[in-house]
Amino acid sequence: MTDLINGPDWHPKKPNTRPPPLSCDTHAHLYGPFTRFPIDPIKGDGPDTSYKQYKDMLDVLGIERAVLVQARDYGGIDPVTVDAIEKSAGRIRGVAAMPREALEDHLDFLISKNFCGIRLSTFSPGAVRLDHLESIAPLIDELGWAILLHLSDIEEVIDLAPRVRMQSANILFDHLGRVRGPDTLQSPGFQTLLTLLKETDNCWVKICSWYRLSADGSPYDDMTPYAHALIMARPDRIVWGSNWPHPNSTAAIPNDGNLLDQFMDWAGNENTQRQILVDNPTRLFGFESTD
Repeated sequence: MTDLINGPDWHPKKPNTRPPPLSCDTHAHLYGPFTRFPIDPIKGDGPDTSYKQYKDMLDVLGIERAVLVQARDYGGIDPVTVDAIEKSAGRIRGVAAMPREALEDHLDFLISKNFCGIRLSTFSPGAVRLDHLESIAPLIDELGWAILLHLSDIEEVIDLAPRVRMQSANILFDHLGRVRGPDTLQSPGFQTLLTLLKETDNCWVKICSWYRLSADGSPYDDMTPYAHALIMARPDRIVWGSNWPHPNSTAAIPNDGNLLDQFMDWAGNENTQRQILVDNPTRLFGFESTD
């Protein structure tokens, strides 16, 4: 089994197709450097990484913008994410993890630091759970932010669907909704997710971490049908993420250039690539418009 905190491939390859200007990685985490931002081992751990290392990887890939999702390891307000945002000259935004009461207490600070969303999870230990959805959604909608839903299994979407339909806030399903290679396109959870995409305008899906969801391993061909189905359903509601530095993975750590190449193949034509990598994250996460 791969060490769960062994970090990324430090030698990302240049992608075969350069992504369009202002492309955005909508899912990454930072955990260090530990010499400056030590982790409380009671809360968790992660690969010892830095903003510079992450930016170097993005530069090789040709990705100019990013959304950092706060790692649970640092508790309430993640100083690593805040530090990276401050250094990025507007190129990085953040997603926090806290219930509504804490969000209200820290709202002015989070707005000033270019945060743009909240993450709820059934997957991560100690995370803010999905029973906070109804209480936090009205405020998120008012702010123009997004709610990230981090599920343990695609079948959770079935019970979530009517709750999502009741909200106006943008709701983004992380990691393809957690559909896995052994599932099928006809599985009730995945079909429910496709229906949400087709029938609502506030449901979004992030194509990310498919290397962890594949049963076959590299080159992850068993995940291709799911990515194609999601992109065909609503290319205007799909975003892409690297999941750098690939924490908590029992799968072999992939090369980020190879992952981007696979996504570019899935997206197909230049218009769809630009829509998913540039236009959609600009709209969803409030980056400066490219128009």
